[in-house]
Amino acid sequence: MGAVRFILDGAVKEIEHVDPTQTVLEYLRGVERRRGTKEGCAEGDCGACTVVLGELHDGRVRFRAVNACLLFVPALDGKALFTVESLRERDGELHPIQRAMVECHGSQCGFCTPGFAMSMLALFESEPEPSRQRIDEALAGNLCRCTGYRPIVAAVHRAYALRRERDGAAREELAARLGALARAETLEVEHGERRFFAPRSLDAATRLLERHPRAHLLAGGTDLGVTVTKGHRGLETVLYLGEVPELTRIARGATHLEIGAAASYTDVLDAVGDHHPDLGALIRRIGSQQIRNLGTLGGNLATASPIGDTLPALIALGASVVLARSGGRRELPVEEFVTGYRRTALVPGELLERIRLPLPVSGRAFRAYKVSKRFDQDISAVCGAFSVELDGDCVSEVRLCYGGMAPTPRRARASEAALLGRPFTEASVRAAVAALETDFAPISDLRASATYRRLVAGNLLRKFHVEVAGLPGATRLLEREGA
Repeated sequence: MGAVRFILDGAVKEIEHVDPTQTVLEYLRGVERRRGTKEGCAEGDCGACTVVLGELHDGRVRFRAVNACLLFVPALDGKALFTVESLRERDGELHPIQRAMVECHGSQCGFCTPGFAMSMLALFESEPEPSRQRIDEALAGNLCRCTGYRPIVAAVHRAYALRRERDGAAREELAARLGALARAETLEVEHGERRFFAPRSLDAATRLLERHPRAHLLAGGTDLGVTVTKGHRGLETVLYLGEVPELTRIARGATHLEIGAAASYTDVLDAVGDHHPDLGALIRRIGSQQIRNLGTLGGNLATASPIGDTLPALIALGASVVLARSGGRRELPVEEFVTGYRRTALVPGELLERIRLPLPVSGRAFRAYKVSKRFDQDISAVCGAFSVELDGDCVSEVRLCYGGMAPTPRRARASEAALLGRPFTEASVRAAVAALETDFAPISDLRASATYRRLVAGNLLRKFHVEVAGLPGATRLLEREGA
């Protein structure tokens, strides 16, 4: 057993017997009476509940904005927490963000404003001179219904103009205090019939899972958190994997990029994008900055959603997963890992350890496309990912995978057969598009009609051919990728 220990505005908090699924939002408003942090959607869409976490990373403090409505209190252990109240006036001086929001008229109703201020703080403490694109990305997870974004973006620029010299000593002190909070052993929290475990090694995690095979595995919580806040489900036993070093590691091998299943989208993005730019661009469009700071690539696979955006790309690239349990490991292709709607090949006592992503191969073309109603923070209507290798003019290897077209992301086998061994021409692509009728029978729902999905699926395959074959009017993505 042990208390959850974290730093809140310089004070170390120790909490015992906390409900493992109490959210940080509930704790702040109900226990700490910090009601500047607002509840809006309770599912990570609106950003009203945004707070900032400070964590030790390579000996320095890393600041990231997250949604307090999805984060469980025990996950604060060993971290520093900052809320909008942390920006209060000190020594008669306003924080640059607070002052800039006033001077640029970036605040009206005060409901969404605290979330904006915290997204601004995370950026302010992390990047010295952010571009307009980075500012837009940082604010994309916050909704404003009053002022619009122009004065808020102006406030970001103004805050940087007002910024004081950073207090390096204060940062070093915070890093030292966070280091003192770090624990080597598993954190165990108990509240009634509910238990929360946060192991510090893969071996400890697999041994705990062997003892509690029905435990809910928690990494970022962007999916599991919603089952609590929206589904009102009670989680009896939670096994938190976010503190297991082996599961957050990202390493490049001779042929593969090895990605720990609990590595966040934010941490994965640059490493993946350097090798597969289209997959990096796809990850950039998953949720908001707050969601990407929490959500994980492994979680996207393990939830086995029919519209999990990374699955089509991983299948098209021939990625595999390593599954671990106490006493052994096994490896499966990603396409065999997802066995049905919300079902995977994991057996009781087993967890997803890492994703093995093949590095680019000379002569192989890969593209990924996401079609949704909004560019940012939206779920796909259709997601397509394609790879092809040519032997002369003929297709020697092809993988065509779609999300949103079936109960699980799936390869278009009939379409692949229409291309394999044939010249990669408009005529063969027309045959492959026609074969999609055999591969999929999509449904109509709130995101798109079945007719629309069929049309888009075919058009994405045509787009892939135009770009890869370099036909007149083609977008030269190879140049963009530095090939």
